[in-house]
Amino acid sequence: MKEFFSMEKIKINVLLVEDNPFDAELLQRLFTRANQQQWQIIHVEQLSEAIDICTRCARTAENSSLSKLNLSQIDVVLLDLSLPDSMGLDTLEEFRIAVPDIPVVVLTGLNDEKIALQALAQGAQDYLIKDEIKIHSLPRAIRYAIERAEIIKKLRESEQLTREALLKEQELNRLKTSFVAMLSHEFRNPLSTFCTFIELLQLKEKLPEACRDLFLKRTEKALKQMLKLLDEVLFISQSEIGQFKYQPVALNLINFCEQIIESLRFSEGKNYTINFTYSGECHQVEMDEELLSYILTNLLSNAIKYSPAERPISFDLNCQGRVAIFQIKDQGVGIPSADKKHLFETFFRGSNVGKVPGTGLGLAIVKKCVELHQGSIQIESEEGVGTTVTVTLPLKLMHTNGA
Repeated sequence: MKEFFSMEKIKINVLLVEDNPFDAELLQRLFTRANQQQWQIIHVEQLSEAIDICTRCARTAENSSLSKLNLSQIDVVLLDLSLPDSMGLDTLEEFRIAVPDIPVVVLTGLNDEKIALQALAQGAQDYLIKDEIKIHSLPRAIRYAIERAEIIKKLRESEQLTREALLKEQELNRLKTSFVAMLSHEFRNPLSTFCTFIELLQLKEKLPEACRDLFLKRTEKALKQMLKLLDEVLFISQSEIGQFKYQPVALNLINFCEQIIESLRFSEGKNYTINFTYSGECHQVEMDEELLSYILTNLLSNAIKYSPAERPISFDLNCQGRVAIFQIKDQGVGIPSADKKHLFETFFRGSNVGKVPGTGLGLAIVKKCVELHQGSIQIESEEGVGTTVTVTLPLKLMHTNGA
């Protein structure tokens, strides 16, 4: 177990805040008699000076005067409550607001012991009555003050860790609940389709060819839906444990985008329009093909899913210098203002999507892929008007020698 700071430190830096020259000199003599090599005393007469020194020490002694003292921190403050620029408990309160972490020992007169006790309740570690300070009591009070401050710091850190652990547990429980709800909802319809098709195949009567083809297509679509869901869940799981890495390969970005669009036409149907435009040097680049496929497929799928078929979707690619900017704009349902802060949360679905199928994983996956690319994503949306998603990714151009 690590020893307390005060037991390890060779020299303790004490900031004495006292405007009475006699009291200040007396205290410094006591330190000298106690052990001159153990203490370094810095004396100021005003609260503003004390706050200035402590805050500058927190910035690693930028000030030249502190550098001359070879001072990197203040370990403890001896604080008189009656100063030229502050009086009473307001002195401690003002100091604590400006300097919350340095231990404070309050200096008080015989008639101020009640105020000193109130000071302890307001954050001081200890108090000393000036006329009763002895050569042994002064170092002991300082060491105890430092140790108490260290204990309080550790308790606060422990409390913070406990609070963070509780929040993580609550988030984990939320994710588990959302995951179970999503699976039960998204798997129900495909499984029902499978069961219906199997029952029809088991009938003794021969099914008409048109009916058989219809149910075969529905079964195939349901199977693809389930596989897509499992792929998304697997991606989230692998990305959480750091299995996905950025792995760039040579890519014709224009052809790649066109292939994504064609693949979506095949899987989603052809009753919508995607207007694809591009500009800049996008033909020979290096990007991560798999991550980029996740980004574009999810964003375009969302645009298709939440837009009326008669309203075209815009897909613009612009290669500018060292970045590629992908912008996908739809004229769909848009995103309610209250939902925008939750967009990238796992399993979150908008409050206005109704019965449109979905897992709530798409944008969470997109964000993770963008981060692995060290890029950025921006979403602008208005409910009932549409959504524009802009993804900016670093771009590495390939230079080839022409024959």
